[in-house]
Amino acid sequence: MSNYTTRILDNLNTVTLLFDSNLKLRYMNPAGEALFQVSARHVVGQSAAALIHCPGGLVKTNLKRALTSGRPFTEREMSLPLSEDRVVTVDCTVIPLSPREGESGLLVELQQIDRQLRISREEQLISQQDATRDLLRGLAHEIKNPLGGLRGAAQLLEQELEGAALREYTQIIINEADRLQSLVDSMLGPNKLPRLANVNIHTLLERVRNLVTAEFGSEVQFGRDYDPSIPELLLDSDRIIQALLNIMRNAARAVVAVANGEIVLRTRILRQFTIGHRRHRLVVQIVIEDNGPGVPKEIREKVFYPMVTASDDGMGLGLSIAQSLINMHGGLVECESRPGKTEFTVLLPVENPNVKKS
Repeated sequence: MSNYTTRILDNLNTVTLLFDSNLKLRYMNPAGEALFQVSARHVVGQSAAALIHCPGGLVKTNLKRALTSGRPFTEREMSLPLSEDRVVTVDCTVIPLSPREGESGLLVELQQIDRQLRISREEQLISQQDATRDLLRGLAHEIKNPLGGLRGAAQLLEQELEGAALREYTQIIINEADRLQSLVDSMLGPNKLPRLANVNIHTLLERVRNLVTAEFGSEVQFGRDYDPSIPELLLDSDRIIQALLNIMRNAARAVVAVANGEIVLRTRILRQFTIGHRRHRLVVQIVIEDNGPGVPKEIREKVFYPMVTASDDGMGLGLSIAQSLINMHGGLVECESRPGKTEFTVLLPVENPNVKKS
């Protein structure tokens, strides 16, 4: 390659790899060095299969096919393992180079899209929560009106009945109406204005940890990895505690089912971080990780919907309420799960965008 071409490739943000006709690496630009966390000097000459680990191990086969046919191809949203615990998502484009362009070979472009996918997923979560809230408000209105009439009619009927045995039936109607009213109120979440105060997020986490420890005892072990540099946040402590408690209780129920069950609490400060469509200067990241069996695959995409649960005795409101409470603070809850590792990540802006400035 000419010096001019090399200078252009060196300044691209897209990972650019050049392989010869034997699928040996000839060139890697600085973006590639950053992605693979290696020096180009040390990997030049390696085979494509040794560097790129495609799903199914078909790197050599796919690249050979492109080289033989002379036709480019693109693989979208490809998971690219880089180490045991590091996997990125990329769009991979393979472009055959004909001999008339100098020498035959392949130009491979890798564009990391994890951030775009994360933002898209967050926008979907926020949109999902808004739609769920609107639906619940409509349902609550339709349910509460007949419930009030039903309860009032049962009370009037009770006054007309003489036998205590018959009044037991009206009491059942009244109690069940109250129970349904309470259920609807729980689904809607708090209806009072938040009481905001500056608090240390680690104080709230420790309080929730103590509550879960008191409930589950020695069956649940905790690990902690806190970032002491996190500033105080303007929050409604009761609501954040409730949100964290809902998530941590789920984690505790998961780890009691496995040997050496553990929950790890981790906090970090993120700079210039986007939540949904809004960019924040500073965001607090709270990770609640457990080594339980994981969220069942069939409900992973719906885990924040109300009435969705993997538990036989649960109502499926805990995570929906947690998401709603965190949304009130301009934040978001995300979930990543596989057998042996489930992470619920709570994102809270340091400067609450929902607070009106005087």
